[in-house]
Amino acid sequence: MSDEATAEVLKALQSALAAEHAAVYGYGVVGGRIGAQRLTEARSAYDAHRARRDALAREVRDAGAVPVAASAAYALPFEVTDATTAARLAAELEARVADVYSDLVRAAGGEQRGSAAAALREAAVRAVRWSGESVAFPGLAERDAPLGRAGGPATATAMPSAASTP
Repeated sequence: MSDEATAEVLKALQSALAAEHAAVYGYGVVGGRIGAQRLTEARSAYDAHRARRDALAREVRDAGAVPVAASAAYALPFEVTDATTAARLAAELEARVADVYSDLVRAAGGEQRGSAAAALREAAVRAVRWSGESVAFPGLAERDAPLGRAGGPATATAMPSAASTP
């Protein structure tokens, strides 16, 4: 792999890691507001994002880089006050994660690409479960959709903000 391709993969890994940090934080908010009916689903997603986050941090270290750190706090895209807005936030988190993994799928190859594709698929399925809406190609053309939709634009920097608190 060329130095340029290696740098592109590392950048995509770091972006995915940043998105996973934000998702872990966001699911802390979701869990506090989702209500008993969907709490198990929120916990499962939280655990999945923690596992992906830890795996990505290992991949970044294995590539000889320092993993991007989590922010102390993240600005939420909207106020989360009840189970309905908590589910909407969960769908938004999943859409954002799917978008970042699509970049990693494009940049990576081999087993790493397969792992990124699996992560994209898992996030897309969770987004549909939370929102009740699906998109044809998660993480691709939907980047131009308005925020707040399951397929809305999602960059790792769209939500994180160390200066903001929920």
